[in-house]
Amino acid sequence: MEKAPDGAAGRGVVSAGTVVVRGRGRAVVTATGTGSALGRIASLMATAPGPTPLQRRLAGFSRTLAAVTVVLCAIVLALGLVRGQPVELMIVTAISLAVAAVPESLPAVVTLALALGARRMAHRHAIVRRLPAVETLRSVTVIATDKTGTLTEGRMATERAWTPHGAYVLTGTGYDPRGQVVRAGRTVTPDSAPDLAAMLRVALLCNDAALEPPGDGSTQWRALGDPTEAALLVAGARLGLDHAELKRELPRVAEIPFDSDRKRMTTLHSRSDGGFQVACKGAPEAVIRPEVLADALEVAAQAGARAEELARRGYRVLALAGGDVAGGAGPPATWESGLSLLGLVGLMDPPRSESEPTITACRRAGVVPLLITGDHPLTARAVADRLGIASRGAEVTTGERIREGGVELTEVRVCARTTPEQKLDIVQAWRGAGHVVAMTGDGVNDGPALRRADIGVAMGGRGTEVARQAADLVLADDNPATIVAAVEEGRRVYANVRRVLLYGLAGGTAEIVVMLLGPFLGMPLPLSAAQILWINLLTHGLPGVALGAEPVDPDAMRRPPRPPEESVLGAGLWRRVLFMGAFISVVTLVVGAWARETGRPWQSMLFLVLGATQLGVALGSRARPGSLANPFLLIAVGAALGLQVAGVYLPPLRELLGTEPLAATDLLVACAVSGLGYAVMRLQARLRPERPPGQDPRRAEGA
Repeated sequence: MEKAPDGAAGRGVVSAGTVVVRGRGRAVVTATGTGSALGRIASLMATAPGPTPLQRRLAGFSRTLAAVTVVLCAIVLALGLVRGQPVELMIVTAISLAVAAVPESLPAVVTLALALGARRMAHRHAIVRRLPAVETLRSVTVIATDKTGTLTEGRMATERAWTPHGAYVLTGTGYDPRGQVVRAGRTVTPDSAPDLAAMLRVALLCNDAALEPPGDGSTQWRALGDPTEAALLVAGARLGLDHAELKRELPRVAEIPFDSDRKRMTTLHSRSDGGFQVACKGAPEAVIRPEVLADALEVAAQAGARAEELARRGYRVLALAGGDVAGGAGPPATWESGLSLLGLVGLMDPPRSESEPTITACRRAGVVPLLITGDHPLTARAVADRLGIASRGAEVTTGERIREGGVELTEVRVCARTTPEQKLDIVQAWRGAGHVVAMTGDGVNDGPALRRADIGVAMGGRGTEVARQAADLVLADDNPATIVAAVEEGRRVYANVRRVLLYGLAGGTAEIVVMLLGPFLGMPLPLSAAQILWINLLTHGLPGVALGAEPVDPDAMRRPPRPPEESVLGAGLWRRVLFMGAFISVVTLVVGAWARETGRPWQSMLFLVLGATQLGVALGSRARPGSLANPFLLIAVGAALGLQVAGVYLPPLRELLGTEPLAATDLLVACAVSGLGYAVMRLQARLRPERPPGQDPRRAEGA
């Protein structure tokens, strides 16, 4: 659970839904409905999601394509009429050409690509709640994430220990008691480190938690009780102490429980000699006090300095003290005096093993990571430094400073003690600056920011129902690496949409150019309406849809995201469309003119070359040429090519399409020339690999 920001508690105010764990009280209702805390959050969430970047781009592209297609087809119609072609024939031809110019497979490709993306993401534990969000992920330029349970494991672990005799480092994973305690590079035991053993015995005695071993299909140890106390149990076990045996040896007979005012807990244990042992733990400022300790001032000063150092490094610090009481125990007030300081422990909710590689991957992909948490600024800084979210020593902004004003929110990389409204302000500021923002969260108070972000990402394991309902994407495993995988999948979807546009528009452009220029080369009507529609059906059908299933480009996450305002034909794609369209049309017209001059069935050769060259372009558009990662495309292209050839040789199709059979040599010439489409696509990809403009990947890494 994220800590509440400063000012959220201690004002005599309680919100509906608060769980009372101790004591009793009477409350006066001061607000209901939208005036309550939950009501304000619900109001902030009352926004309908807008169109995704792809939806906006395709809408603009569709309008442009429709206008251009109408103009060009009108020109074809006019030229045909000027040359004396029948009106009905030219109208049908112009309409057929308009149909061919539009990549009909695009809607199916977009839907298929999004559905396949959602399916792949589900296999990687990311559940898509809104299908268009799959594509939006590719545009993400900023990922704003909370700390607890997202970047960290969501459980405390004792990582450092200090006694007046030395400092120790504890290793291990989670609540698993297996691990080591190391001092000066050597593993220690209770016998070789009696000072540490004495301190951790107090930590085990003054403790109400328990550890539950793996079971019921789980492979992980679980904490029962307070996570901090469970972390102390794990520390004792890693040193080699037996908690159960210690409790039998020194049974608890009384205690002074922890409370937020005293900030310490003390327990009393009976010894076999009739005396008692006192175990005390708490915040350093509550334990390292003259009225509690009998130690010299130098020891207390040394411990205080060490506690401050650990706190600056982001650790939660506890001080432990102990003492003996001979004879009667006496009143509780006397137990917490004259104790000996045994040492300090530094606990941390450790970052997930996946978090640092995830942040590195984000930077490499040109995505700016933000840390927005309700935790203490020192803790936020330590986690940010450890994971590389911001440069070391970078300023940590607090919610209080944001409330006071004067903070440029788009300069914020780490923000602590934030409220739900401030999270929302940060998201809106980045969006207002033209960025596409993904926001992670798990609590009710994260709902507004999740809804307002371009992509809301909720934690599925520990997230609230409100957060999951507000999100576009739910991480079933609460793993931050899944976000990077989702961004990669979004980039795959967008890359495939661009492949289909290149392939479909280049073919449509070629068909229009052939129909426009053919008459000037002695070919009155290069293609009939039936031939145009047949080519369109074969090339824009299964091959176009199959391109939507192409795997991710190996370099997809080594490039920065495309600018949010970029056209779907941006980054030079429209130039490639025109170039490939011109190339296909030139190849087709040259073959047609040559066949006409040599007395061959020129229209049949033109028909075959135009369709087959487009299929070569489809093969050349693959993300991973030479691999079998998308066998469906190979099958689709092979089937389409077979049907294209059948249109020249099978009598029923010849009658339908008005073609003539070709000699074997003519067929070989047509197929060989058609292979140029594949060759040019691969050469173009090698000479000019696709890179989005305007952003250097290294710049994002240093953000």
